[in-house]
Amino acid sequence: MKRFRQWYGSSPLHLVAMAGSFALAWYAGSRLLSETSSAVRVLIWIAGAAVVHDLVLFPLYSTADRALQTILPKRPARRPAYINYLRFPAALSAVLFVVWLPLILNLVAAYPITTALDESVFLPRWILVTAALFTASALVLAVRLLGARCRALLIERRARRRAADDSKTR
Repeated sequence: MKRFRQWYGSSPLHLVAMAGSFALAWYAGSRLLSETSSAVRVLIWIAGAAVVHDLVLFPLYSTADRALQTILPKRPARRPAYINYLRFPAALSAVLFVVWLPLILNLVAAYPITTALDESVFLPRWILVTAALFTASALVLAVRLLGARCRALLIERRARRRAADDSKTR
């Protein structure tokens, strides 16, 4: 096992997971690109997505991240990075928005037939999911801060007890 880790750089489980990911991507790609007309559309979509990401989205979320890093307090040692508790729900919300964009913005009329839902329900549901993600992230941050505070108080109490015990023995 040690020899494998030195050769590969990680565990065998990582290798299996990567092989499975590549196999799934190959399967999906072969299914998407099996027809010539859909293959061209998929390739145009991938190229357009790369251009939009690199020229529009990356500068936007990089600027927003830098602004948040300057606004949020610097983290002392043994405290969680506050920015990560905003990054995670924002990233998940953005991915959900991009995936469900036609339904959220009522851009496609054919989906109510397949989903059996009115098109007006998707925007409020996305907003609720986004609010739930940020709320869950805030709760996790609160629990971690509370745990860090409790650990600090416990360490402080132990130090006082040791100091008191040391002064009694002298």
